[in-house]
Amino acid sequence: MATRRLSIPQARRVAIAAQGLLDARPAPFEATTRHLQRVVDRVGVVQIDSVNVLTRSHYLPFFSRLGPYDTALLDRARDRAPRRLVEYWAHEASLIPPGTWPLLDFRMRGAAADQAWGGMRRILAERPDWVDAVQAEVERRGPLTSRECERALSHDRPRESGHWGWNWSEVKQALEYLFWAGRISSVGRTASFERRYAALEVTAPPGLRESWSNRPGAAADAARDVELVRIAARSHGVGTERCLADYFRMPRARTRTAVETLVGQGELVPVTVPGWQPAWLHAAARVPRAVHAEALLSPFDSLVWQRERILALWDFHYRLEIYTPAHRRVHGYYVLPFLFGDRLVARCDLKADRAAGVLRCHQVTWEGGARAASADARDALGRNLESMARWLGLGSVEVGRVG
Repeated sequence: MATRRLSIPQARRVAIAAQGLLDARPAPFEATTRHLQRVVDRVGVVQIDSVNVLTRSHYLPFFSRLGPYDTALLDRARDRAPRRLVEYWAHEASLIPPGTWPLLDFRMRGAAADQAWGGMRRILAERPDWVDAVQAEVERRGPLTSRECERALSHDRPRESGHWGWNWSEVKQALEYLFWAGRISSVGRTASFERRYAALEVTAPPGLRESWSNRPGAAADAARDVELVRIAARSHGVGTERCLADYFRMPRARTRTAVETLVGQGELVPVTVPGWQPAWLHAAARVPRAVHAEALLSPFDSLVWQRERILALWDFHYRLEIYTPAHRRVHGYYVLPFLFGDRLVARCDLKADRAAGVLRCHQVTWEGGARAASADARDALGRNLESMARWLGLGSVEVGRVG
């Protein structure tokens, strides 16, 4: 098969289109569930993170693609039947369509092996009966947070004197193991971001319950791998093997085999992009002649979470500085890239000061320096910051240092 050539700007435009950043936006606060579903269909997976200095990160990719919208729509899509989104370890902790969940069976089966965290494996090895008891409690009384589950167990299974008993950490470890293993699910989070654990039957749509309890062999595993890489390739538009593997954190060897299958089926087309690794273009991907997008992007947005990819396509070196000591940060604590046209042109360190009713932009860093920023880009950033402030219910925007 002849290898197609894409320039770096072409590859950027493909990626932006594939991520839904060129789709028409509804009027402010007029987005419907159908609009949210369109975003889900585009990106395939939405990462969750607990940092709330601006807003919870899973709300931001929808704002970036739709503008101001009612976040209660997203909460309902996750928390109420028929659920359009469920939580699982996909990229990291993520929201995914229910149909994607059983495709991650390889991760569920790895929970008892070396893929899960040590505490989860330890509780399974040392107290398998306790793990079963926690599962039964969730199925009987759920949905429950870990604290609610502990209280329920204290009523139903009082601690025995002279026995090492149980404590909150053991309950949490058991719940996290069961969640990772696909033996229980989740119906969203509390306002304080605690996961609400539930029985599978609460979140399992008809037709998928049997697939969760039935673990077929290698042929089924290969079919799941192909489907996961298909989702990643469609959402990327164009990507390397590393990009495609990273989307669902798949093993590289399994990704490679799935890519070969999709190339053979004509769904992926080999391409070369100057200075980038060998890559594949999704056969249905748009290759726009020109694009104009404007979006503030979450640090956990699927357009930018693969750092080597954005360095190659945008020449944009991006690292989270949340865990960097304040005096060593270069760009700030919670920094959102700003997409303008087909380039990542700036970084904004943002905080929602809810007490003062202000969206604080502590620092704006323009690529190439403030003098390199065009008047159009500066105006667009101002509009996007004002739009974000309205969305968050904040009365004004205050911009600090600009560099």
